[in-house]
Formats: sequence, C-alpha cells, structure tokens
Amino acid sequence: MRIALGIEYAGDAFLGWQRLSHGASVQAAVEAALSRVADHMLEVTCAGRTDARVHARCQVVHFDSVAVRTPRAWMLGANSVLPASVAVRWAQPVTAEFHARFSATSRRYRYRILNRAARAALEHDRVAWERAPLDAERMHRAAQELLGEHDFSAFRALACQAHHARRTLLQAEVRRVADEVIVDIEANAFLHHMVRNIVGSLLPIGRGEQPECWLRELLQGHDRAMAGPTAPPQGLTFIGPRYPALFGLPEEVSA
Repeated sequence: MRIALGIEYAGDAFLGWQRLSHGASVQAAVEAALSRVADHMLEVTCAGRTDARVHARCQVVHFDSVAVRTPRAWMLGANSVLPASVAVRWAQPVTAEFHARFSATSRRYRYRILNRAARAALEHDRVAWERAPLDAERMHRAAQELLGEHDFSAFRALACQAHHARRTLLQAEVRRVADEVIVDIEANAFLHHMVRNIVGSLLPIGRGEQPECWLRELLQGHDRAMAGPTAPPQGLTFIGPRYPALFGLPEEVSA
C-alpha cells in the first residue's frame, strides 16, 4: 500500500530534510518513526528538499508498506515517537501512480522579514531581520519581472545540481503586515537557494539602493555574482506542494 503524509516541521535542529551520515535530518527522523509503526524499515520520498534551518508547513511525502494500518494509526503512531519539532498532520492512502515529487504541479514558499529597529526575540528562529525600512510595494512591483518561464541562473546556488536553470514562476507577491514584510513565491520547481537568493536581491530594492528594474537586469545577465547575497535560512518556510485534484489529497495541497 502507498501512503501519503502531510508533515510540519521546524528546521532549527536539523541540517535539512535529506538523510545525512553526519547530522540530524528531518527525513531520518520521519523514517525512524514510521518504521516503528510499520514494524519494518521503510523510506520516504518528499515533494521538495529543504535546507538546514528551513521550516515546512506541509511537506508531502509518500512511502510503500506491507503493514496494514489505518491513516489515524500512521499519524498518531508516528507522532508518538517523533521529536516535538516534527508532526504528521495527516495520512492518506493513495494509488501507486502518486509520487510526492513527480506528481506535484507546483511548490510554494514563504519568506518572512521582521522590519523594525529591534531584532526578534520570541520568533528569532522563524523570521529574518532587516532594520532599514523596506518599501514592500516597490519590492512587489520588482518581483513581477520574474513571473513566467526564465533561466534563473542569477538566483541559483553554485552548488546546485539541477540539470538546467529554467523554471516557471507562477506567483511572486510581496506585502507588508504590521512590522513584517512577507514574500510568497510559487513555481513549478525551484533551484537550490533560489528563493533565498531572490529575497536577497529584493532587499536592496526595498531599501532604495537598487532600481525596480534590477531583477530584470539580473535575470537577463544570468550571473549569480551580480545578484544580492543569499538571505538567511530561518525566514523561509516551505508552504507545500500542489497536486492534481484527481489524487484526492487535502485541499491545502490540491491544485
């Protein structure tokens, strides 16, 4: 039987999603918990890997198991042994055609920037901090240059292993909510550090140090060295993927 899970986690204590030999990962914690519930070793496949200290509201994974368990048993059993920073939100049987990564039509990220004179205390591990005033409307207008299919080499980490840099950006929204500037980005897929590099280039525009057309110039130049620095990881949350409605997954991850 193939099972899909929706998983929420805080990335603070992990070196990222992917299983590693030299440190804690979300994948290893999830697989260890589910293996105890199944009473056999199993592996999970995720919709999109996240980096160290990056959070997820609804990471979607799938796994195959011969164990007969109800969705409620998968969820409660895993949560009983997972660390407090990781929680299975829902579990659901899916057809063999479902694949957490390849069936996804898009993925969504949110980046939160605390924009005030004083740094964060209560949410120091959930937001980035920028003390200089930011013009969110200016940042939003600039971000619209990224919509559509482009070569995003200017916003690609040097260590990125993707075969090519062409991606299709479906949404890029920047808005202010009280003393936070929130960046929401949706694309068919993302390059390594792509969102954090885009945010790092939006910040100089928000501070008035670069013109609104700068993102277009960076996009056309294909040169990572010319773009802004990579924004800190703690402000980034993987909101979740979207899948065709035919898979019958919860509304928050259905297109």
